[in-house]
Amino acid sequence: MLAKRIIPCLDIKDGRVVKGVRFQDLSDVGDPVEIAALYEKEGADELAFLDIGATVEKRKTLLPWVKKVAGRISIPLTVGGGMGSLEDIARVLEAGASKIAINTAAVRNPDLIREASQKFGKEKIMVAIDTRRNPAMPSGYEVVIEGGKTPTGKDAIAWAKEVRDLGAGGILPTSIDADGTKKGYDIDSIRLIAEATDLPVIASGGAGNLEHLYQALTKGKADAVLAASIFHFKEYTIREAKEYLKKKGVAVRL
Repeated sequence: MLAKRIIPCLDIKDGRVVKGVRFQDLSDVGDPVEIAALYEKEGADELAFLDIGATVEKRKTLLPWVKKVAGRISIPLTVGGGMGSLEDIARVLEAGASKIAINTAAVRNPDLIREASQKFGKEKIMVAIDTRRNPAMPSGYEVVIEGGKTPTGKDAIAWAKEVRDLGAGGILPTSIDADGTKKGYDIDSIRLIAEATDLPVIASGGAGNLEHLYQALTKGKADAVLAASIFHFKEYTIREAKEYLKKKGVAVRL
């Protein structure tokens, strides 16, 4: 059985780690390099670095910070935000990212997924899918872009299947409804995407306790869980999370 992964998420704005609720009301958490080093020491399997202001501010990813974080850790680093071309992706990978996550750019130009997968290898190309509940959609979930601000009219499950067919190596679904609320992941949306695609799925948005991680990995059928608030604000350590999951019968790397 493949080990499930714990992935702390560093939301970056103006060179600082921040955390908000539904991508709003951001609070400063600290220095990304120091936090990244701490999480690796605590046993994180990977890290996610999401430049949350890049797309909205219509700028590229903060490469100096990618380089600084990548230079301090040895675990895989997934970077998202501000990539709209193969050249942008190449620069982020050259700066030290192990994988990239594209969202808004992929919706606007789906061919970018295929081109990036062919050029860099599908294992390096994640597609982030931000979702919001919408009963008008066949699955009940709509894709939103630009930091959750812009509805697309796309059904989230249909889009997940499309990105799989285009060559994505994994999917990072985030529930905008749940993000930062600490009330739990949107298990239904995660499970629907996992079952529809057979791609590695990283659950994101809403973790408030260790049981939420367990639910996402079991009921949600996720391969990994992304979490921010519970680790940033010292409610739990990564080791505590892994020990909890192991006691519940989940395969993790201790």
